[in-house]
Amino acid sequence: MSSSDNSGNDDFSAFREAMQDVIPLKHDKASPWKRRKHPLPRAHPDDEQLGDELADTSEDAPDFLEFRRPGIQHRLWSDLQRGVLQPEATLDMHGMRVRDARQALALFLKQSLAARRRCVRIIHGKGRGSSRQPVLKQRVNQWLPQRKEVLAFCSAPSWDGGSGATYVLLSRKWGTTENTS
Repeated sequence: MSSSDNSGNDDFSAFREAMQDVIPLKHDKASPWKRRKHPLPRAHPDDEQLGDELADTSEDAPDFLEFRRPGIQHRLWSDLQRGVLQPEATLDMHGMRVRDARQALALFLKQSLAARRRCVRIIHGKGRGSSRQPVLKQRVNQWLPQRKEVLAFCSAPSWDGGSGATYVLLSRKWGTTENTS
């Protein structure tokens, strides 16, 4: 054994001896809060009319939404995040039920594609009025990646709604009549 190994053992022994009479502190803090999984909503008869166009999952939404498909240029993504790309239209879903919001979003995207809009804003709110997590924000985070015409989306800049609104970058190729189905 080298002298450095002996000094390490001596240090450890000295530490154990010094800590021998130490009593752990008691604290009155609650144990860390654990997020419980929420029950899945029951299917509603009207949901079947929409098919799988916008399916629901049980994932929780992060504070700031981000999604981009492969191939999106870094500069374009950065411009979307910073608010350089100005939204050409806005859908405000405050106070809507999930079923109504899904239909409104599908119609809004269809109309935006027909009008060849590149960037749109969806206001879903921050969910402060709900008892658990922001329901519409969660659903928007689930629905948008399912649409092939959505190239990217992210939470709006703080001056334009922050985490209560989402900027969506749309593909113009899906807006033409020969590519829609």
